[in-house]
Amino acid sequence: MTKVPFLDLHTQYETIRDEIADAIQQVLDSSEFVGGPFVERFEEEFADFCGCRYASGVSSGTSALWMTLLGLGIGPGDEVITVPNTFIATAEAISMCGARPVFVDVDEQSYTMNPALLEGAVTPRTKAVIPVHLFGQPADMDPIMEFSARHTLHVIEDACQAHGAQYRGRPAGSIGIAGCFSFYPGKNLGAYGEAGAVVTNDPELTKKIRTLRDHGQVRKYHHTMIGWNGRMDGIQGALLSVKLQYLSGWNEARRKNAALYDRLLAKTAGISLPQEMDYAKHVYHLYAIRTKNRDALQGFLAERGINCLIHYPLPIHLQDAYRSFGFEGGNFPISENCAGELLSLPMYPELAGNQIEHVVREIGNFYSQT
Repeated sequence: MTKVPFLDLHTQYETIRDEIADAIQQVLDSSEFVGGPFVERFEEEFADFCGCRYASGVSSGTSALWMTLLGLGIGPGDEVITVPNTFIATAEAISMCGARPVFVDVDEQSYTMNPALLEGAVTPRTKAVIPVHLFGQPADMDPIMEFSARHTLHVIEDACQAHGAQYRGRPAGSIGIAGCFSFYPGKNLGAYGEAGAVVTNDPELTKKIRTLRDHGQVRKYHHTMIGWNGRMDGIQGALLSVKLQYLSGWNEARRKNAALYDRLLAKTAGISLPQEMDYAKHVYHLYAIRTKNRDALQGFLAERGINCLIHYPLPIHLQDAYRSFGFEGGNFPISENCAGELLSLPMYPELAGNQIEHVVREIGNFYSQT
């Protein structure tokens, strides 16, 4: 049986093994284990990559979202508009500030925030909007920015799946007041553990995030605000500096793999392929097809050694954690349909053409039997 994993982190590691070993050794030799020069170097490099003045390394993408909201003064009584078809961290960060997430549905083609629905969600309590650049494709930012400017709202980009993606030639994360990134190991730019970052051009927001991430202290044992332990480890900063050098090439490999999937699946009846919007450069963190036979197809492929995943099987508004909000099925129909129909196929830079051909062949076999 030909096995195709959903993700293969070890193969990528083997291509940069020596550089990784050297980076780790440098951290060990210097004993700069938390924050310090390795994190600072990565912050400078990642800010430049994103076309921003500042980047602040933090402990995770969730911390990046949460500390950005706190840094902007968002708290109890406030509302933040976002989407329900994302990982729960997007809404979690809002809730952990004491604010209330307000959901709008997504566009049928891009699966990202539908800007036309924003006017119906804004209230006098609304303070910010968090569009999610889902699966590696930016949301349609121009109308989101125009709406937010009319209502004097902050725009925080959840770019946790969009490292290197572009919106009309601009890097994801550089358009709103801030962009929040996760470096969870499976991301396009992944750490070897937990890590995240906030990019921005705002020096005051940067100062607040860097204070918040270090227990609210501006110098050791002098705390100007109530903060948290949200720092990035030195080893993660050093490893991310190594991997950042390869990110653009890895993203192009993902795009090449997506193009091959597109070509080979183009005539397969019963599935819809992901669409790259005309305003976007998609970096295919995930390659998600859509089919009404999703669960049966996933099981069929698993029996043949092909590992596919579902992102996300239950939208946030229907999670038990948000049951108290009183949402019901049908409130956000496109997000709910996506939850029942999207299937993420194997996707990573090192995925070989013959592996993709095998996946497509078995998808064809499934549909020939149904």
